[in-house]
Amino acid sequence: MTDSTVRIDITDLPAAVRQFLTALDTRDTTALAGILTPQASVTDEGHTYTGIPSITEWMANAASEFTYTTTPVAAERTGTHRFTLTQHLEGDFPGGSVDLGYRFTLDGALISSLVIAP
Repeated sequence: MTDSTVRIDITDLPAAVRQFLTALDTRDTTALAGILTPQASVTDEGHTYTGIPSITEWMANAASEFTYTTTPVAAERTGTHRFTLTQHLEGDFPGGSVDLGYRFTLDGALISSLVIAP
């Protein structure tokens, strides 16, 4: 945590972040498209997907070969527009469990950037 980072309750994450997590869990690409800026980017497993069509395709295919559960662990706010959610994943992927940081940047009420990494 940096000096400007504040821990927050997971329920205090912005609506777009909470909606993104629900859309990801349910693979709801229509809901996802409504909470992204037109030039949003998502970086996951070293690949960056830019623009709504690329991101919705990523989501439709993301981790489709594995079954896993997610448990929110912690949330932080860095400044006005940046939020990090740490989630614990357990499943049948290599290693079986991992804690991932979902680092969101917002532009107004929409997500403009997301980086997913350990």
